Amino acid sequence: MTVEVGTEAPDFALKDNHGRTVRLSRFRGEKNVVLVFYPFAFTGVCTGELCALRDELPRFENDDTQLLAVSNDSIHTLRVFAEQEGLEYPLLSDFWPHGEASRAYGVLDEDKGCAVRGTFVIDKAGVVRWSVVNGLPDARDLKDYVRALEAL
Repeated sequence: MTVEVGTEAPDFALKDNHGRTVRLSRFRGEKNVVLVFYPFAFTGVCTGELCALRDELPRFENDDTQLLAVSNDSIHTLRVFAEQEGLEYPLLSDFWPHGEASRAYGVLDEDKGCAVRGTFVIDKAGVVRWSVVNGLPDARDLKDYVRALEAL
C-alpha cells in the first residue's frame, strides 16, 4: 500500500552514489523534500526523467527544497550513472536490504525487484503533502512536482 498524503513520511537511511549515508529525517524542520523512486539507472524512461530533473535542478534543490532520487541499484552503478549523465543531486541506493525504503513507501514491485515510479513531496514537518505513482513504462510530469511545491 502506497504511503498516503497527510501521513508522516517513513524515515530511511540510504547510501548515496558517493557512499555517504543520507537520512530523510535530517531535512525535517529545514527543507521540503521531493522524493523520487525510479526503477533502474541506464534505462530510457528513467534516464529521461532524471535528466529532466537535472535540467530544472534549481526548482528542486535550493534553500527550501531537497531532491532525493532512489532506485534499487547499487551505489557503484549509481555513481557511474550520475557521472555519465551529469546528475549532481543525491542518487540513493535501496539495494540492501533490498527494497526496504521502496517497500516502506509502497512502491516496490516485488516480482520485478525494483521500485515503480513513485514521487512524494514531503513538507518540512516530514508529512507527505502530495504523491503520484506511475507504472514502470509511464514517465511523470515535472510540472506536477512544481505545482505541489508551490502549494506548500
